Amino acid sequence: MKQSLQKFLDQIESLQSNGTRYFPDGIFPAHRENKLIGYHRPDTTIFFSAISCFTLQSIAKYADPELQKIIERICKNVIKNYPDFQNKDGLKTYNFWKTRPSRHFPNGHIFHRFEHFRIPDDVDDTAFIYLTTSPTANELAWLKEKLKLHANGTKLSVRNTFEEYKSLKAYSTWFGKNMYVEFDVCVLSNLMYCILQYDLPLNEHDEDSLHYIRSVIETDRYITMPFRCAHQYPRTPLIIYHVARLIATFDPPALQPVKSKFITDAQRILKTTNHPMDKVIISSSLIRLGVKTEHIGIENFTKTDFNGFFFFIAGLLTAYEHPVLYKLAINPLFHMHWICEAHCWTLLAEYETLWNNTAQNMR
Repeated sequence: MKQSLQKFLDQIESLQSNGTRYFPDGIFPAHRENKLIGYHRPDTTIFFSAISCFTLQSIAKYADPELQKIIERICKNVIKNYPDFQNKDGLKTYNFWKTRPSRHFPNGHIFHRFEHFRIPDDVDDTAFIYLTTSPTANELAWLKEKLKLHANGTKLSVRNTFEEYKSLKAYSTWFGKNMYVEFDVCVLSNLMYCILQYDLPLNEHDEDSLHYIRSVIETDRYITMPFRCAHQYPRTPLIIYHVARLIATFDPPALQPVKSKFITDAQRILKTTNHPMDKVIISSSLIRLGVKTEHIGIENFTKTDFNGFFFFIAGLLTAYEHPVLYKLAINPLFHMHWICEAHCWTLLAEYETLWNNTAQNMR
């Protein structure tokens, strides 16, 4: 295990920026693209750096002391960038992009000129930054109250979801007093992971968020209509990855009724998926859930195996609540894909660790 994990960690660290025009020291370079319109730009986001840090920290306990030092060094260099992405008024929420001043759609020519595309802080980046640092009890209590203010029905009500979910008091993806309310099963899984990790008291918003996660699995909507279930992560393998991590770590009672179905679904989808990275993240998910899978020879993977794999998108029309525009929002022409090579290597490091840890436990 050490040799392969060392290789992946060395590759990840080599991709960490030393400080360039587009990427500050410690950030993992990312890019946004839409191949249908020939669009490709470097993107100065904290998202991939934060989620890579989270994943590396989660596997560190299985690594030897030498490799743990590498993980610690990588994460330390990521974390020092967090203040640049903190709320513009100093609150303890975080943004996808730099905030003071706003750097939305950085390094481009068009989108950064329009206020429409400026986004507020979001619960996804905020959750991962809390998970990779050591927030105080007061900060966690403040966050829990802050989340209530932006939950569905508190001020605004969700419109771009299935009719039966419109009454749920689940959390929205977005902070921001005038931002529309949005449900995303992956974002909610990440947020609930953070809430459960810090053992925060649960309320009706948590219960309804878990209800949403359970229902999209029960109804197969996460398979048949993944975009409507997760605007930011609109593919079934990505939804499997995020929900599986939540279930495997905390086994929330609210999700136990769909756990068996969820595993069966994942096993079936693993057999039919073609992209090697989708196979990796679904296999990692099943291993977490205690299911035996065939080994994937990731030691032979190269950068070319990442081609065509995207972990996160922005739908340029999802902010519009007009029914016609929302119907158009699913069209890939209106999607921006975010890609990050370092995060792909991180997913391989995660798979390698999960596989080897399972193999050792079976001996």
